[in-house]
Amino acid sequence: MIPRFLLYEESFFYRFLLILCYKMHSFVNALPFVKTLRYINREKRWEGSAAMDSKTIKGTALWNDVWKMRALYLMLTPGLLWYIIYKYVPMIGLVIAFKDYNIVEGVAASPWADPWHKYFTQFFHSPYFSQLLTNTLLISFYKLIFGIAPPIVLAILIHECRSLVMKKWVQTLSFMPHFLSWVIIYGIVIAFFSETSGVVNRFIVENGSKAIPFLTSTDWFRSVLVASDVWQNLGWGAIIYLAAISSIDPSLYEACRVDGGGRFRMIWNITLPGIRSVIVLMFILKVGHILDAGFEQIYIMYNIQVYEVADIIDTWVYRTGLQQMNFSLASAVGLFKSLFGLVLVLVSNSLAKKWGESIW
Repeated sequence: MIPRFLLYEESFFYRFLLILCYKMHSFVNALPFVKTLRYINREKRWEGSAAMDSKTIKGTALWNDVWKMRALYLMLTPGLLWYIIYKYVPMIGLVIAFKDYNIVEGVAASPWADPWHKYFTQFFHSPYFSQLLTNTLLISFYKLIFGIAPPIVLAILIHECRSLVMKKWVQTLSFMPHFLSWVIIYGIVIAFFSETSGVVNRFIVENGSKAIPFLTSTDWFRSVLVASDVWQNLGWGAIIYLAAISSIDPSLYEACRVDGGGRFRMIWNITLPGIRSVIVLMFILKVGHILDAGFEQIYIMYNIQVYEVADIIDTWVYRTGLQQMNFSLASAVGLFKSLFGLVLVLVSNSLAKKWGESIW
């Protein structure tokens, strides 16, 4: 589903889409086989028009609508194929969550688990289950809460900035961390927060205080995880809000200025209400990934001293399920996470409907 703010007539995306559709429409109509299909379709409709029943009429109307927007559907095809191949086809492999999967015998020849919920029960009855679920939910919740406001604030500040040079510099510098791997970011974190040589701890020690073990302390490690995640995604998350702000009618700001409203009044009464639907959309999408606390980040940054507060479901599955080649257990946990996320998305979307904002 395309966000509504991208389809406003004044938005750049809307104009770009119109031009692209026109070019694709001209190109598709010029193809020889398309002309032949149009001729055959017209002849069939003419010959069978007298005997059409209601279902046939509906089917023909649907086909006509699809044919009119064939350029858009042609543009949509690569994305649909990507989702089908990489998202839906692999779902066939979920059957191994209910089998005693053997990599030599394959999926079909592997025997069914007895009972069918064997690996789900193994996960739920694990002595680490409560700790894993608590750590996963807490880390995801912290990232969700502390990660919503900063991109919105940054987008508003960039929008309000009158210096074009400053705006471009801020955008570039804030977008760059998103393209850095967690290995590089972990190196930056060590340079700043290492207990022995980190810049922050050296400053603390030079001022007469004791060094803080940010990366090995159970009191500080989650804060480091959340702060580094917010920093990495700050600029990237602001892109969608900048696009939403740019689609707001400028005449609303002019009317507010004529009425004596200042910049803060415009932000509070125009900008924030104008991007409310986008904020709700992003929140619902993030809620669906509440059990994805960030495997790559935590796997690279955690150590045995912080397992108590940093070990999440994904890292446990990697150690227990994949390293020990227990693929059935890994699939069962993955299925549990997917169903849990689906329920959260449905619930959050239902709640959002009460305020008139939802994604479907």
